[in-house]
Amino acid sequence: MTVALVNTTAATMVPGGEPYGLIEDAAIVIDGGVIVGIGPRRSMPVPSRAEVQSLQGRLVTPGLIDCHTHLVFAGDRSAEFERRLSGATYADIAAAGGGIRATVAATRAASADELLTTARLRLERLHRSGATTVEVKSGYGLDLATELRMLQVARRLGSEGAAEVVTTMLAAHVVPVEFRHDPDGYVALIVDEIIPAAVALGVVDAVDAFCEHLAFTPAQVDTIFNAAAGHGLPVKLHAAQLSADEGIDVAVAHDALSADHLEHATDAQVAAMAAAGTVAVLLPGATHTLGETARPPVEAMRRLGVPMALASDCNPGTSPVGDLALVVNLGAVLLGLTVEEALTGVTRHAAAALGLGHDRGTLEAGKRADLAVWDVDRPAEIAYWVGMGLCSAVWVAGEPTFDRHRVA
Repeated sequence: MTVALVNTTAATMVPGGEPYGLIEDAAIVIDGGVIVGIGPRRSMPVPSRAEVQSLQGRLVTPGLIDCHTHLVFAGDRSAEFERRLSGATYADIAAAGGGIRATVAATRAASADELLTTARLRLERLHRSGATTVEVKSGYGLDLATELRMLQVARRLGSEGAAEVVTTMLAAHVVPVEFRHDPDGYVALIVDEIIPAAVALGVVDAVDAFCEHLAFTPAQVDTIFNAAAGHGLPVKLHAAQLSADEGIDVAVAHDALSADHLEHATDAQVAAMAAAGTVAVLLPGATHTLGETARPPVEAMRRLGVPMALASDCNPGTSPVGDLALVVNLGAVLLGLTVEEALTGVTRHAAAALGLGHDRGTLEAGKRADLAVWDVDRPAEIAYWVGMGLCSAVWVAGEPTFDRHRVA
């Protein structure tokens, strides 16, 4: 079916023209799940066979893309949140048996159906905040069976949910307790068993790792990334979150899609990312939740032309955030992005961080018809209003998947 959306302002996020790629009084023609035409209504031919729908003056943007989440997990870490408010650090909590390892224990004990039920609710909340594509990582299993179970649950989420799910293996999240005296042995397990098994099941789209003094060394990450490349998988990296190290250099050397967090990235590393085309994924939800004072070097990234994506980092310990409009606000308020940069961060640049910039992230002919419709007049209002639930409708591949007004 051909659909023409009219009576709308379109923030296309196409670079090089008006701010936000804005088109006033726009018409968007959709056929077969793809945008086949977009432009000012007065000059946009609408096929006679098209079903014309008015968006009643509302703003439309590309569907938002959450390029870094940990949606599949079990357990609750709100007590750790209280401890941090009382002064405990991330390292203190980890040393006391909390942090990632606490979630690992709960996730290992959960069935696939239990994991699916809770993850489904998180994905639905993200979807209702405008998300049409969501990356979901493993990393709370840290053994063969649970890592595969997490990835299979993520695949099921994508098959039954409204938003598309992209899966990332993060078996190299932290070293599990059973390998605490043999971290290289755990790296060998990832390389020799977990990655090959996930590839054989068809449940993994990319490989991630956490390069940090609490997790894995640059050399260990290099070994894991070499294994990923051997299976034809792209890589990305949690890097420079808590301290400065060589993780970003490893990511760049492996042509990583993205390097994420980056609070302690150096100017030289930013320059290397620019040269490699590696996307910086900034995670202001973690900055907010942890009360971190360190900030990613946004000015250096801006000056050197590093694409800056934003993501929720939705996880139980350091970023319990499930609303991408809030992420846009935090990116502007906490990290110093302009509103246009922040909105680009959850659209065009987030698509690039997943290797999907060829078919989503902007509103233009030839791209998938992934749309978010907002009860606002101007794009800045998406960042300005907090907690207002202003996303009123979502379309995925040309199909309406959520309409708040209709639900109401």
